[in-house]
Amino acid sequence: MLSCFKLNPFEYLNLPFDSSPEDVKKQYRKFSLLVHPDKRKHPQAKGEFGALAKAQQLLLDAQERDCILSQVQAAKVKWRKQIKKDTASKIKSLVDEKFEEYYERTEEFKQQLKLKVRELLTEQEWRRWKMAMRVCLGFFSSSSCFKLLLIYRYLRRKAD
Repeated sequence: MLSCFKLNPFEYLNLPFDSSPEDVKKQYRKFSLLVHPDKRKHPQAKGEFGALAKAQQLLLDAQERDCILSQVQAAKVKWRKQIKKDTASKIKSLVDEKFEEYYERTEEFKQQLKLKVRELLTEQEWRRWKMAMRVCLGFFSSSSCFKLLLIYRYLRRKAD
């Protein structure tokens, strides 16, 4: 749990991308019992419990969930294009039209999709960070800007 990637709430709760809100609630209850600060004395338990709550909140909010699922769809499209470049995949898809549907159900595809979603979410966060730096540099010196952004990130984490 502690080593989990923090940008993808599906990955944080260890859920497939097609999970229902009921699945999210069940998984949250299951994991929250493992990391609840009252039950575990680990120094990071409070932070992990808060992160689980945030992941659940994101997945239960319809607008946020749609945004995340759109990123998943974008990752799926990119991954499909990458697969089609592979000649072996081209041959397989020519032989069997249902190859793509079959392949999307395999564990290999699910793992690759998770990695692609992670990559897209990381790129999105990096772009957000760069934009914040550009805006900040327009008003402050670089060292002041960096300090302000660190304070902002700290306060944002505290609020969550």
